[in-house]
Amino acid sequence: MTTLQPAIDAVPAGEGERSVTTPAPAVSAKTWIAIAGATLGAFMAVLNIQIVNASLADIQGAIGAGIDDGGWISTSYLIAEIVVIPLSGWLAQAFSIRIYLLTNATLFLVFSAACALAQDLSQMIVLRAVQGFTGGVLIPMAFTLIITLLPKAKQPIGLALFAISATFAPAIGPTIGGYLTENWGWQYIFYVNLVPGAVMIGLLFVSLESQPMKLSLLREGDWAGIATMAIGLAALQTVLEEGNKDDWFGSPFIVKLSIVAAIALSAFLWIELAARKPLLNLRLLARRNFGFGILANFLLGIALYGSVFILPVYLSRIQGYNAEQIGMVLAWTGLPQLLLIPLVPQLLRRFDARLIIGVGFALFAASNFMNISMTNDYATDQLFWPNVVRAFGQALVFAPLSAVATSGIEAENAGSASGLFNMMRNLGGAVGIALLQTLLTKREQYHSNVLMQSVSLLEQATQARLEKLTQYFMNHGVTDRIDAAHRAYVAIGRIVQKQAFILAFGDMFYLLGVALIVALAASMMLKKPAQIEAGGAH
Repeated sequence: MTTLQPAIDAVPAGEGERSVTTPAPAVSAKTWIAIAGATLGAFMAVLNIQIVNASLADIQGAIGAGIDDGGWISTSYLIAEIVVIPLSGWLAQAFSIRIYLLTNATLFLVFSAACALAQDLSQMIVLRAVQGFTGGVLIPMAFTLIITLLPKAKQPIGLALFAISATFAPAIGPTIGGYLTENWGWQYIFYVNLVPGAVMIGLLFVSLESQPMKLSLLREGDWAGIATMAIGLAALQTVLEEGNKDDWFGSPFIVKLSIVAAIALSAFLWIELAARKPLLNLRLLARRNFGFGILANFLLGIALYGSVFILPVYLSRIQGYNAEQIGMVLAWTGLPQLLLIPLVPQLLRRFDARLIIGVGFALFAASNFMNISMTNDYATDQLFWPNVVRAFGQALVFAPLSAVATSGIEAENAGSASGLFNMMRNLGGAVGIALLQTLLTKREQYHSNVLMQSVSLLEQATQARLEKLTQYFMNHGVTDRIDAAHRAYVAIGRIVQKQAFILAFGDMFYLLGVALIVALAASMMLKKPAQIEAGGAH
């Protein structure tokens, strides 16, 4: 039976002390079907973020949204998702896993199709918010099922499946989004969910056993904690998504939201630590492996989602690539992971999980450092090997990090662990993208100022370049020399700005590499979990 009660029986408190000669509990076919269905749902939910971002410009044009307002198409989804992730463990207990998961999986498909039919921006924002609220359920529930239904010896396999949603989906999302938008139209980025979604619902329907609902939990709910968490996370996510566009604290709107986020989240922390039955057991963070695992996972989120953000911006702004061309470049950060991730459970049997995590973070960091010396011609061919190295690093990190971080987590704390672990990775992504957006602008301005100091009209090389460009424009249809000279000045300015942006992008990859080095240091603080040792002996 794939219910939480058998899971509790399958994960006794003394799991970590089991002798390595004790055979692992058998896992039924129904359990594996439930895991497959749940991880497919998590994959679709994560994929939907990147697949929509890749086609945002087309959606904005189709529904008549401006560039600034159109950003809410993504922001509304992300706000709803990050709020529902920590709620899912409690709501699943109240409504039962079967009803809660099947209901949200079905609604996710319904609202996916509805988004394709949206006629204006307000409709799209509302539909995307509801889609995010239902899709956000699928991510932590898949993680929860893995760490409750599977014995410790089999959890690396389940976590490897989950890694496909956590690291492969963000990498392959722009590829799928770009192809569908260029060849079929933006509506198909929503319709693409329907067929795999139907398979997901079928798998969950046949594998999840019925359980009685415990609606009394709703009456006993930590409503103060829920309210402060929802308000705080929603405000914080909005600040991170909209801050750069609104000039951060130069905007009264951002200032007010930041104050709301700080007060609400501070109140949430106090309530959770004082409550008799808290929504999230924050004391899990005091456990060495879970605490350092959360920190490494947060930094992984910065680099994972930051890389997926910054590379398309570079290819679009500097190289002039369209969505499909960008997708083809990013495919090499995704496709190798399909081959590598299934091998990770075997590596966990042979090597210390912390070593695998360290190698993964080192490779991921190296892939970013490989991009710091970018030039005007740095495009598809030059990005190939950094993307392949990144694919290796991402494939090696997630499943072992999840296994070590959650080792020793009791079944009754699985919902809290899942909510915190997945929420912090998504929050890391939001922080990373906000930082990159802001610092990219600041560093471009810095490099422009430095470069312009070298482009003096008193320099003979500058004069020669201006004369050459002026003659070029006169040879190509500009009859007025003054007009041609003006165009030459503008062209020089654009060249300088482009070079400044290229240098700024290199700085961004350096920053991502540093974040991953810090994550590597955090992972070195992890203790070797006895559970994975036992699992690896079978």
